[in-house]
Amino acid sequence: MKRIAILGSTGSIGTQALDVIREHPELFRVELLTAQNSWELLVRQAIEFQPNAVIIANKSHYSKVKEALEPHQIKVYTGKQAILESVVSSEIDMVLTAMVGFAGLEPTLKAIEAGKAIALANKETLVVAGELVTSAAIQNKVPIIPVDSEHSAIFQCLVGERSPIEKVILTASGGPFRNHTLEQLEHVTKTDALNHPNWCMGQKITIDSASLMNKGLEVIEAKWLFGLTPEQIEVVIHPQSIIHSMVQFVDGSIKAQMGLPDMKLPIQFAFTFPHRAPSSFPRLDFSLSHTLTFEKPDTNRFPNLALAIESLKSGGNMPCVLNAANEVAVEAFLKEQIGFMAIPEVVESALKSMPFINHPTLADYLLTDSETRIKSVEIINQHHLKWKYS
Repeated sequence: MKRIAILGSTGSIGTQALDVIREHPELFRVELLTAQNSWELLVRQAIEFQPNAVIIANKSHYSKVKEALEPHQIKVYTGKQAILESVVSSEIDMVLTAMVGFAGLEPTLKAIEAGKAIALANKETLVVAGELVTSAAIQNKVPIIPVDSEHSAIFQCLVGERSPIEKVILTASGGPFRNHTLEQLEHVTKTDALNHPNWCMGQKITIDSASLMNKGLEVIEAKWLFGLTPEQIEVVIHPQSIIHSMVQFVDGSIKAQMGLPDMKLPIQFAFTFPHRAPSSFPRLDFSLSHTLTFEKPDTNRFPNLALAIESLKSGGNMPCVLNAANEVAVEAFLKEQIGFMAIPEVVESALKSMPFINHPTLADYLLTDSETRIKSVEIINQHHLKWKYS
């Protein structure tokens, strides 16, 4: 029985993780659930899974959650500090970090320091502070098992291998705007961008997928997860999302992990590794006609991918700047304050504006994140009319 904490249980990854646990009550027990704002769903999850504790990060919802769960003898806490204190509990074996964005960094580090196995669905943790996080994992002998479908695919391809990697090939669906011209991209709406052709995800990651920033973040994450150089990471557009990623070895042989686009599979693999458990997930039917196509990403139309790779090559705190600026820009786009193509312009301006730190500490990362957010808001305000939402 593996005892699991789910940080971000009401989001897309968190709810699908609970689907996995629901299917295997003999294998998993939920010890901790956390949410930012979705208190009603958190309450329903807590009543069903009976964790030891829940945390609602937004303090304004605390009394409602506390009152709803009082008859169930479930501890209720609130605030960021409560998350940091709870993930170190001796009752937890694995922490699924499914929080959105930079907020996942500190809880993940705390869990690593406490020796908890990490199922990593929060790619920003490694994007922002990859060197810090991987060093802590090595020092504390903690496994970081990727939940992103692409990195899970690479991880699965490497199980049992001892041969050197020549390169990894991250696949990308291309999102809803794969065939759009630059002129068309200037006029896409929030509704257009949230209409992903293959995956059902949260709003932020769906916008990142549409802009190819998600793939850029995954390039950075892959570098830290698998000890690669930027030159060993290739991105290809694969619209069908059947091959989730590939590994090419030094002899030229390529392994690919395939399956239908369903996040429950990599979640379950992370929970059960090194074993596989049966599942009721849909299967890929090869008796049906499947066409698999591949193409090179166009960084002229989707500059976020190039900006992410550039920040990885620069190193230091530049990926942290990239992530913070992107989070601010995506939020502005979702609020219909700026257009879609303004997102990479905000990111590029922030990368040029923020001071470089070669070997950042945690304090440096926290400061870089907060200062970049302030700077990104200034950039948006300065260019508001030029970047107005269409």
